[in-house]
Amino acid sequence: MSMQRGPMRPGGGPGGRGVVMAGAKAKDFKGTLKRLLGYLKPYRIAVILMILFVLLATLFHTLSPKILGDATTTVYDGVTNGTGIDFNKIFNILLTLGGTYLLWGLFTYLQQIIMSIVAQKTMYSLRRDVDKKLSVLPLKYFDSQTYGEILSRVTNDVDTISNSLQQSLNQVVTSVISIIMLLVMMLTVSPSLTLIALISLPFSAIISTTVVKRTQKYFKGQQKSLGQLNGHIEEMYGGHNIVKLFGREKEVTDKFDKINAELHKNSRTATFASSIMMPLTSLVGNIGYVVLCVVGGIMVSQGAIAIGGVQAFIQYLRNFNQPISQIANIANILQSTVAAAERVFQLLDEEEQVPETKNPKTLASVDGNVELKNVKFGYSDDKILIQNLNLKINSGDTIAIVGPTGAGKTTLVNLLMRFYELNDGAICVDGTDTTEFSREYLRNIFGMVLQDTWLFQGTIRDNLAYGKEDATDEEIIAAAKAAHAHSFIKQLPGGYNFVLNEEASNISQGQKQLLTIARAILKDPEILILDEATSSVDTRTEVLIQRAMNNLMANRTSFVIAHRLSTIRDATKILVMRDGDIVEQGNHASLMAQNGFYANLYNSQFAENNAAI
Repeated sequence: MSMQRGPMRPGGGPGGRGVVMAGAKAKDFKGTLKRLLGYLKPYRIAVILMILFVLLATLFHTLSPKILGDATTTVYDGVTNGTGIDFNKIFNILLTLGGTYLLWGLFTYLQQIIMSIVAQKTMYSLRRDVDKKLSVLPLKYFDSQTYGEILSRVTNDVDTISNSLQQSLNQVVTSVISIIMLLVMMLTVSPSLTLIALISLPFSAIISTTVVKRTQKYFKGQQKSLGQLNGHIEEMYGGHNIVKLFGREKEVTDKFDKINAELHKNSRTATFASSIMMPLTSLVGNIGYVVLCVVGGIMVSQGAIAIGGVQAFIQYLRNFNQPISQIANIANILQSTVAAAERVFQLLDEEEQVPETKNPKTLASVDGNVELKNVKFGYSDDKILIQNLNLKINSGDTIAIVGPTGAGKTTLVNLLMRFYELNDGAICVDGTDTTEFSREYLRNIFGMVLQDTWLFQGTIRDNLAYGKEDATDEEIIAAAKAAHAHSFIKQLPGGYNFVLNEEASNISQGQKQLLTIARAILKDPEILILDEATSSVDTRTEVLIQRAMNNLMANRTSFVIAHRLSTIRDATKILVMRDGDIVEQGNHASLMAQNGFYANLYNSQFAENNAAI
């Protein structure tokens, strides 16, 4: 069974020019961040434990400067007082300091391990939600987005969130707790010096806030440009043969350069903002550091504070400025993270396909009777393609659907498979509305061979068994023979174990079509859909395939979308479509006798063939 990509329409479809890109501006920064943090709720116990270890690690880290200051004061007092240095006291202080560092290292290691586990589990949940969402999105969503743009949200944006969550969350927690504890320790050493140190904080806050506000748009632009670039690359490399055929390499390269330049501009500005934040805040901190050294020296000379206290305070101040600078730097990273999260949540918030019925029905046996009752459908509410279509098809009928491009032929079979939901009316199989079946059950009833072949990277055997995973080798070979694919398969290196590459470009287009036909034959569906299935094979092979198709369609309801009208002369009923409506129906002879639209189409093709000859 060949996979369906959905119809191509102006402004949409895979690679369509009118794709809807991600929003260029964040609508709710706080709401997006809150929603992202909501993914941590199932792991709140682990997060609380991580915070506890951060608290203990920070506690031991903040105690070390004071302990080291006591050692400095002991040495200074021993020298200045002439009593000599108390090496036993110094040893005990250093032993305590060593224990403090060991405990700090242990709790730091534990909190990083827990945070890594939490981050990975959180991203597993987010990726799972994205994957589930993709499976329930309607085809109209994929019609309005390039594949590269969707992949960018699923990979690049999710990876951006993952890296930020794992690297930044524990730094934020550590920095906040460090600031609180360091502030307490600084107050215990000297309230006066603490007051002087805090004067520099508003300046750092003003710098950080200003830079964040002015650069947020560049981080959003960076994520958007990245998605556009991925979409363009996927589209161009997927159709590189067409690009070369029409000599559009320059236009493609120019467009790439334009998007790449926009990405470079946004990335350069965003990177500059990230790099300038820490130096600016560090500059303010260093100015305060110099002032405190001078004031602390004066206080020591006046006996207002011990020299070890000044040393400890200077260390605290240095440590105090570090988490502030880290928070400022993380604020920039957070912008990129929220921009990526917003794009992912936009995907998660997209309208889903109509939910499955709670109690899906199944049929004891499928006869293949199909009925369309007052069917109304349009790809958008303001552009209705099919109006009040009624059609009754009996089991075993071969229904040919013909008409000019855009008449609604492929749309009709898409509705049969429930790839799109009806605006009104119903489609029934053996008297049961298809909405009462599960989508999986309904689509298992059908076999489909499309004009646009789809094969995945893997062996020919695996590709043929895609619709019937438990197929035996004998069944696979029989299906290949029925589709007249066996002979060319045996000539390939490895035969049925020959590995197709990603685009299946290591076999011809006609051979790909033969494989998709064999896949449908192997599935042995109750209802068959053929969308110009022999369009990519030569005339001799077409005759052979037509015979195989006739055998396959025997006693089986079949829908055949045909452009070459000579191939459907033996159809039970021919539906002639124009502008979404069935304008004529009947067998070949009766339609030719009417001398109407079908007769004109048929005669025009006959004339073209004669002219070509």
